Amino acid sequence: MIDTLNTTLRKIPTWALYLIGALYPAWLLFLGVTGGLGPDPVKALEHELGERALQLLVLGLAVTPLRRFVGVNLMKFRRALGLLTFAYVALHLLVWLLLDVQIISQILADIAKRPHITIGMVAFVLMLPLALTSNNLSVKRLGARWKRLHLLTYPAAFLGGVHFVMLAKGFQIEPLIYLAVILALLATRLPFVPKRATA
Repeated sequence: MIDTLNTTLRKIPTWALYLIGALYPAWLLFLGVTGGLGPDPVKALEHELGERALQLLVLGLAVTPLRRFVGVNLMKFRRALGLLTFAYVALHLLVWLLLDVQIISQILADIAKRPHITIGMVAFVLMLPLALTSNNLSVKRLGARWKRLHLLTYPAAFLGGVHFVMLAKGFQIEPLIYLAVILALLATRLPFVPKRATA
């Protein structure tokens, strides 16, 4: 069954993932313009982009454990998932900057004084070099340093989960579930975690 699934996955072109990833924000924008996002479309758009970014991040983190423990191979999609995660985070940030806050002085004040925004900005900054070096040329030029650089994925993922938890008003289980899943996926990278037994 796993072999059949992997065979099917190999037939799916990576560009299809990029296409779906590009169409979804466009669909959200259309809904916002036509009243499909409720009474506060800017906040709804901001939230939707942020949560989808977190879901893509979780899926990207799951690629290695899925192959290691289950045998499902999504490695061909890992770069696309990473770049789409960054794109969604960037769009989430742009909506906040350009449509929500708009005033530069208020933006700087929010970053400095509101912890969840500070943490979100740190996560975004950590993701910048990851996105800029997610290409074959960078892999070739950086060599072994490329893998070390991309370890920034882990603190960026953790901070993204913390950002969502802190953003939630009151006690909400959904952000805590996201953070727990991120921590669990990060824990699978620990050296003492055994690999899946193979025949």
